[in-house]
Formats: sequence, C-alpha cells, structure tokens
Amino acid sequence: MSLRHFRTLDDLSSEELTTILDGADALKAARGKMTFPRPLEGKTVAIVLEKASTRTRLSFEVGIHELGAMPTTLIAKDTQMGRGEPLEDTARMLSGYVHGVVYRTFGHEKVETLCEYASVPIINGLSDDYHPCQLLADMQTVREAKGRLEGLTVAWIGDGNNMAHSWMLASAKAGFSLRIASPEGYQVKPSIVEAAKRMGAQLTFTEDPKEAAAGADVITTDVWASMGQEEEQKAREAAFAGFQVDGALMARAADDAIFLHCLPAHRGEEVSAEVMDSEASWVWAEAENRLHAQKALLVHLLG
Repeated sequence: MSLRHFRTLDDLSSEELTTILDGADALKAARGKMTFPRPLEGKTVAIVLEKASTRTRLSFEVGIHELGAMPTTLIAKDTQMGRGEPLEDTARMLSGYVHGVVYRTFGHEKVETLCEYASVPIINGLSDDYHPCQLLADMQTVREAKGRLEGLTVAWIGDGNNMAHSWMLASAKAGFSLRIASPEGYQVKPSIVEAAKRMGAQLTFTEDPKEAAAGADVITTDVWASMGQEEEQKAREAAFAGFQVDGALMARAADDAIFLHCLPAHRGEEVSAEVMDSEASWVWAEAENRLHAQKALLVHLLG
C-alpha cells in the first residue's frame, strides 16, 4: 500500500470515511472478546506531544496496544525537539524506528513538514487549524445516536477554531449541513471555508446562536479559549456572552437533538452543567469513541 498520511479529513474520500466509521463500530463491538483482532502485531507507533493531552494520549496509547502494536509516547520538550532539532531531521529519524507517528502540535505547517519528510504514516493528533481525529469520533457518535450522517443539520456554537474547521470538512465528506454561529472577530478562516465549499460542504454562517440552533439535530461547541489563548480569556468571555449552550438554546433544536463537546468542558462558560448532564448529552460516548475511531484509522493507514 502506498504511503498515506492523515493531516485533515480531506485525506480521506467519502468512501474511505464510511469504511473507517464502519470499522470503528466493529472494533467497538469486538472489544474485550477473545477474537478481538490484533492487525498491528509487531509494529510500533510513536505519539509525539507538543501540546498537553489527556484524551489524545490515552486513546492512542490504549488503542495502539489493543491492536497488537507498541505505543511509545514522546513529550517533545523532553526530547531533542525541545533543543531545536529540525523537524525535517526528526521526521527522518522517526521513520527509521517506528511504523507510524501521531503528532499533536501547534501550527498546522508543522504537521505538513513532518508528512513531507517522513516515510511512515503521520496522523494529525491536533493542530491549531484542524482536529480530524476528534471528528472521526464525533461522526461515529452521531451515527450511533441518529443512524446516519447524511441529511442531518449540525450547529456549531462558538469559536471558529480547529474543531469548527474540521466540522466544515466533515460536512463535505459526510453530506450533512453545518451552521456555524460565532461572534464577530472569532469566525473561521476564510481560506478553509473556501476549501470546504469546493469540496461540497453545506455551510451557513451567523452571529446568532439561536438562529443556528433552530431545528438542528446536533448542537456542538468547544471552550472559548483554547490552549495557548489563556491570556485572552477575559476578552473572550466578553465576546462570547450569549453563546453558552444552555437549556434554552437546546430547546430551540430538534426534540431529539444531541449535544457534543470534544472536552475538556468549562461548565458555566461555553456549556451549562444542565446540558452536560442531560439525556441529550452524548459527550461520554463521544469521548470513548476516540478510542474506537482511531483504532479504525490506524488499521486503515498501517494495517
């Protein structure tokens, strides 16, 4: 099989996305059984973390192990990367040791550089512009709750960040419509909007979260200040006033609407505790599905 990377959802065709989501469902159902497949037996996957991580690290470490491979986690600041070794050299070095690399970083150009110089598959575990692994889990969760993706309406309420960008690409690949409600000055990047529309994404933009939520099948959000934006917290709290996903906003969605959040959540800010703990909340299934969806992705790229 030719070398494949997973930088964004655009690295998958719609057919491949469906195959991975089907595989995630199968691996979830098989977990814990004696017949659980171990297709990556004898392989090693490096998890390179430049950003702090809970779910990405844990889900990949457990998933790699359960597929028969060995995970090895590198905290970048504690390696030669932290002393300025060029990323190009790191990519070549890693390619000689491991069969694949999960890379969680800041600027998306660093993911692209690692992919350019590596001779093993690179998986974007998160960058400032995209979080594609989370979207695999999110789409698996929506399929569990709704039975399908195509034809649904998803409302993104909040910052035009890497999650919002990834939801736009997911719209193009999976055939659902996406409404994005962000305050002025915090919208998604126009270049990524253009790319998503060229791919066929069905997008609507507004500065009114109530308009975005009306009749939606899925309501989803993220923290107002992501990693690296802590100094902007107070300004963002002011800008995002009125963008909290609370019971009143959920009431505007479809009667059977579900709520998603990639976590960690700041209860009382972007989402109320009432919604987080409600029957509409699928956040814990969503968090678990990081494990299953990423397993299916690993099999697709390394198996």
